[in-house]
Amino acid sequence: MIGRLIGELIEKQPPHLLVDVQGVGYEVEASMNTFFRLPEVGQQVLLHTHFVVREDAQLLYGFIDKKERTLFRSLIKANGVGPKLAISILSGMTTNEFIGCLVREDSTALTRIPGVGKKTAERLIVELKDKLQPLQQDEPADFQLTATDVPDMAQHLASFREEAESALVSLGYKPAHAAKAVSQAEQKLGSNVSIEELIRLSLKSMVSG
Repeated sequence: MIGRLIGELIEKQPPHLLVDVQGVGYEVEASMNTFFRLPEVGQQVLLHTHFVVREDAQLLYGFIDKKERTLFRSLIKANGVGPKLAISILSGMTTNEFIGCLVREDSTALTRIPGVGKKTAERLIVELKDKLQPLQQDEPADFQLTATDVPDMAQHLASFREEAESALVSLGYKPAHAAKAVSQAEQKLGSNVSIEELIRLSLKSMVSG
C-alpha cells in the first residue's frame, strides 16, 4: 500500500500528475481541489495517496491533505460510487461544500456533478451525512491572482483554454458544455488568468448551474 509520496512535481496535466520520488516517476490522479493547491512544476510536493488495484490497472490517487483523502475513501465505500466518480465529486465541490450539501440534504446541487443522478445523490445523503459531518471545518482561503503571478499570459491563453476543457471532459462533462464554461470563465478573468483559476471558475459555473 502506498500511503504517501514526497518528491519533485514533474508534470501536472489536470487531473494527472507525475511525481519523481528518488528517480521513480509515479503517475497520480488528483481532484481539481488538490490541483489548485499544488506547487509549481519542479518544486517538492507531499501527497497523501490511495492505491487502487483492479484486474486491468493499478491506479494511484493523490490528495493535498488527509481530510480530502478521508472523504475520497468514504465516497468509494458508498454504494454505486467508484474512484472516478469520487474524483469528480471532489473536483466539483470543496470538502465543506460537499458536506454542506449532505447536511442540508441538497440533492439538486449534487446532481449537477457528472455521474451523480438523483438516486445516487439521495443515497450519498443517507449513507454519508452523519459520518462526514465531523470533517467540516475551516478550509484554506482561495488564492488571489495578480498580474505578477501570470507573466506572458497572452501567449499561453490558447493552451490554457485547451487544457481546461480537457480537464473538464476528463471529469465527465460534455465537450460542448466544457467549452462554453471555459469561454465564459475566460471572459470574466480577462488577461489575469492561470490554468488553475480558469478551471476553478469553469467548474464553479457548471456546478452552480
